[in-house]
Amino acid sequence: MNLPLIAGQVIVAGQAEGEILYSDVPLSFWGGVDPTTGEVIDRHHPLSGETLAGRILVIPSSRGSCSGSGVILELILNGHGPSAILLERPEAIITLGVIVAEEVFGRSIPVHCLGTEAFHALADMSLVQVSDTASDLSNAPASQITLSARDQALLDGRHGEAAQVAMRIVLRMAAIEGAAELIDITQAHIDGCIYTGPGGLAFAERLRDLGGKVTVATTLNAISVDQRRWRSQGIESGFGEAASRLADAYVGMGAQPSFTCAPYLLDTAPKRDEQIVWAESNAVVYANSVLGARTMKYPDYLDICIALTGRAPKAGCHLDAERLPKLRISLPPLSEVDDSFYPLIGYLTGLLAADDIPLIDGMADLAPDSDDLKAFGAAFATTSGAPMFHIAGVTPEARDADDFRALSIRRVVVSQADLLRAWGELNGAQAGPVELISLGNPHFSATEIARLATLCAERTKHSDVAVIVTCGRWTLEQARKSGHVADLERFGVQFVADTCWCMIVEPLIPRHTKTIMTNSGKYAHYGPGLTGRTMRFGSLADCVDAAVSGLDLDRLPDWIAAP
Repeated sequence: MNLPLIAGQVIVAGQAEGEILYSDVPLSFWGGVDPTTGEVIDRHHPLSGETLAGRILVIPSSRGSCSGSGVILELILNGHGPSAILLERPEAIITLGVIVAEEVFGRSIPVHCLGTEAFHALADMSLVQVSDTASDLSNAPASQITLSARDQALLDGRHGEAAQVAMRIVLRMAAIEGAAELIDITQAHIDGCIYTGPGGLAFAERLRDLGGKVTVATTLNAISVDQRRWRSQGIESGFGEAASRLADAYVGMGAQPSFTCAPYLLDTAPKRDEQIVWAESNAVVYANSVLGARTMKYPDYLDICIALTGRAPKAGCHLDAERLPKLRISLPPLSEVDDSFYPLIGYLTGLLAADDIPLIDGMADLAPDSDDLKAFGAAFATTSGAPMFHIAGVTPEARDADDFRALSIRRVVVSQADLLRAWGELNGAQAGPVELISLGNPHFSATEIARLATLCAERTKHSDVAVIVTCGRWTLEQARKSGHVADLERFGVQFVADTCWCMIVEPLIPRHTKTIMTNSGKYAHYGPGLTGRTMRFGSLADCVDAAVSGLDLDRLPDWIAAP
């Protein structure tokens, strides 16, 4: 049978044929696709329940987590991945996973960028073949990028084999990003230390065994277990040992065992305009948006490659022109909100923005603090592929509400109905019994722990409800010194360090749990697919009330109620 031939801009070369799996909604592979089976597990996505194995996946781009590169790597290596990926527009996260599979393991699938017209033409097609006869970026020569003497030495292997492999990957991604040169960076934050499967572990251990050493200050994201206590927590030994080995491999390359998904809470947080390389989606948007530092949304594995070389593509949010907003989102008038407002608005903003950097009007008078912006950014990074946001009158590059007035950008006005719809999406479970309260996605700060202690004071937790807080080691030590940890442990709170909710499994999640309640927009979105449980979402005070009563009563906040 002569199948229609599809050929776009070749990002990764190769040929394939098969059945199309099409969606016009971007997909996060981490939290959205099972890395062992290839099933789409994002229960909010149109492809939920479909399997990728052997099919030609056609999506506009990726969104959400930087760890999607790790998932596609595992799928390629275990044979449950798509036979090809066709994108509407260039993207880094999925592409990098394919490049690592090719460069390090000799396994690959074709990846093409089609452009808008050709992409949408596939909506009604079923069987196609993919050719690599069009323009090819898959092996762009280094001569297209201006290299310093040290860059060339790294590429030639004069700084070791690990750095050479890393430099090759950096240059391939730089060509895809359209960079003409590389820049020095001052620090890195590694998200690839999350255990997605044996492929990611083999990659890290190979770089370490080849003599890889980071060249800049490097912190590590939350890992997949509490490294010091996973055995006592009942974690299955095969998983716990593999996840711990992965963390050790990165520490062996010189990274600090910080193990937090909120590196902006550390003393090492970057300053405004500092050129850095951070992965972990919420950390990236916080660094760019709230701190005013400069990083692209780096995929897992490219983060360590840049840390090993100290060089990053001069592209994306490293450049002034790439940090400008492309749409303006206006919120309805709001005089008073609770803390559930910020993750909800972040979630909704991400859906509206897609890949575009937004400017949000209507929040300045609310004076959001760092915890509010953390919650906003994490939810935004879950539903958007954009690397940053601006909030008029709040974030450092939009202090003056008129800063971007001269830009000709589209405008979106949010209604009360939009807020109510988003609230319904995050509250997937029926109101009623709750068995687990999930707090700390991203990791709780010391101020959030203090606020939780105040809310729990002189109250008694329901015996059938577990309350778990995840936070970084450094934050946990701060909270211990203040006495808040002891107070909360008396209430019945369990603290878990090193890991975070996107990686937590049974038995830390009690096996009898049917419904989880959280104040995290990020976890409310990912939770159903990752855990198989239904989710309730609300403010921190609502979560504490549910911990005490055993019930979520579905109280709609005053600020979201229809006028």
